[in-house]
Amino acid sequence: MSQHFVSTLFAIRSYFTWLPPSIVSILMLVIVGILGFYCGNLVVALILRVPGSRSVALIRTIVSALRRPAKLLTSLLAMLAALPAATGFTYESEQDIKLFLLFVLVLTFGFSMIIVFRHMTEAYLNRLSSKDETDDIMIRTHQTQIRVLRRLTEIMVGIITVASALMLFPSVKQYGVSLFASAGAASLIVGLSARGLLTNLIAGVQIAITQPIRMEDLVIINGDWCWVEEINATYVVLRVWDWRRHIVPISYFLENQFENWTHNSAAIIGVVFLWLDYQAPMDRIREMLNEIIRTSPLWDGKVFDVQVSDCNAQVMAVRIIASARNALQSWDLRCDIREKIIARIKEECPESLPRTRFAMMPPKPGSEGLADDWFSPPIERPGPGSYMGPGTPPLGK
Repeated sequence: MSQHFVSTLFAIRSYFTWLPPSIVSILMLVIVGILGFYCGNLVVALILRVPGSRSVALIRTIVSALRRPAKLLTSLLAMLAALPAATGFTYESEQDIKLFLLFVLVLTFGFSMIIVFRHMTEAYLNRLSSKDETDDIMIRTHQTQIRVLRRLTEIMVGIITVASALMLFPSVKQYGVSLFASAGAASLIVGLSARGLLTNLIAGVQIAITQPIRMEDLVIINGDWCWVEEINATYVVLRVWDWRRHIVPISYFLENQFENWTHNSAAIIGVVFLWLDYQAPMDRIREMLNEIIRTSPLWDGKVFDVQVSDCNAQVMAVRIIASARNALQSWDLRCDIREKIIARIKEECPESLPRTRFAMMPPKPGSEGLADDWFSPPIERPGPGSYMGPGTPPLGK
């Protein structure tokens, strides 16, 4: 077929012998490239019109993303196939044009591979996230592994593509061979310079395998509640509850201690402390708390308890524990418990509220209370029947 294509080009070329050979060759390559461009556009349009099931829909999505690279690929392939018929160039010029076309072809093909891989993994991630499970560790594990390995694969494909494209040129290839042959000190210097990058790349592979963190895990960094929003090849993006973002090197999670509240499950037990007076009726307060927690939609129905966990000279500490489906609901549940139990204590048993007591004790057991002349300056108390002012009855009346 290629031979027939070249023969057809030679036949067409024979009608333009009145033009300079170089001009005819340039015009022929340009026209063939334009025709290949529109042929690629036609093929893409036909594929996008094919009806079908979900698998065909995925193919249409990938083809739509590859619209521009596909047109460029067909154009480059057409020009490479027509190059033997471009006899108006010298041998050196023909080789330079061929190398340039191959260079662009390799780069376009590598870029197309990255696009295809990215859309396939994205379709798989979307299918995982569309499931109804709210606490599926396996889903978050797959999401983390795919995102990390996808980044690493894209980097590797990009490096291999650029290296392959550059190796097409003899001068670059010879330079690369000589560089590898004498790369003793140079490789050491480059390795030391890129130590941080290589450390994070290797840490990314370890994160994908060992899973200390996953997508949407809740971790504690510098006292902040953070959700794992992105796991890239060299860094992790953490989303704080107030919409701030922490950008942390991925090696941090292998070299430092941190808290992961959702490593095995998103469910979590929240703790609320109340400081009450010793006069507090604990049975009544337990009944109040039981009514509050039973009617709360935030409680998952698994863990609930009320205990007097500590006491001091003034108050006793009451600890309330209640479980929720995730950390956000646990926070809202604890706030709801505090607000409602304080309101009910104020209304139904205000004697439970903390208070400060002060007692005047006699100096010796069995003696009377403090005398007035013990104070400085002395206190002059009004006697019975003394007049304190308008509207005030005399003392002793």
